[in-house]
Amino acid sequence: MPTLDDLRNDIDRVDEVLVRLLNERARCACEVGRLKKTLGIEIYQPEREKQVLEHVRSVACEGPLGPEAIARLFERIIDEARSLERRVVDSLEPLRGATAPSNSAGGGAPAHKKKDDIEHST
Repeated sequence: MPTLDDLRNDIDRVDEVLVRLLNERARCACEVGRLKKTLGIEIYQPEREKQVLEHVRSVACEGPLGPEAIARLFERIIDEARSLERRVVDSLEPLRGATAPSNSAGGGAPAHKKKDDIEHST
């Protein structure tokens, strides 16, 4: 039987993978923002957001986090992607370092938004 430390080490390893994947996704969002700027496309893409949330809900059926929990996590990820895209559109370089805060206390979009206010980048 694994010890508490073993399990916590497992979680740490998974967290490291998640951070790498989230940053990879963020880099993709930056590229999407650049392309949207070039093409004159609005950042807010509600249909794409719906597609992403439907997709992650369907994948969530494979694990202990239910579809709605996964969708809530992705709504937050989408919120951060939106912030990155806006920074790209505003001609800032978001690929290194910290991003602007994305809650009502700082710049960017509020952390908790209604579903139809959330947008996706891709």
